[in-house]
Amino acid sequence: MPNLIETNPDYLEFWRERHLTTLTTLRSDGRPHVVPVGVTVDAAAGVARIITRKSSRKIANVLAAQSEGARVAVCQVDGPRWATLEGTAEVITDAGVVSDAVARYAERYGRMPGPDPERVVIQIKIDRTMGFVGPLGPPGAARAS
Repeated sequence: MPNLIETNPDYLEFWRERHLTTLTTLRSDGRPHVVPVGVTVDAAAGVARIITRKSSRKIANVLAAQSEGARVAVCQVDGPRWATLEGTAEVITDAGVVSDAVARYAERYGRMPGPDPERVVIQIKIDRTMGFVGPLGPPGAARAS
């Protein structure tokens, strides 16, 4: 399956627009945990980043799966347009990475988050992309996704 970030400029642009995104992690019993988040995509590095507090359930879920790698997905929807990124997540506490992620968040979402000593980054190494972000065409036209 082609990487839509690399092959479709509209797909990457969709990830630069301001949208609410959901993050899906897995609890230790396998049940999904889905929460709204802000996410940024670094196409050159092949990663998506989420800033959050280290005491959050999503961090606990990622850390619990570290030995085999935490499989996660982020998804955003805008009317008929949608995009999902899947990959393996890790928690990063390095101050430089956190600062960079905060700056990227501020650029995408138009606001600088306040200081938070509990802030960490969930970094997702993207290995699968899905979605539909192109023009719809005439009513009733088929579209691939």
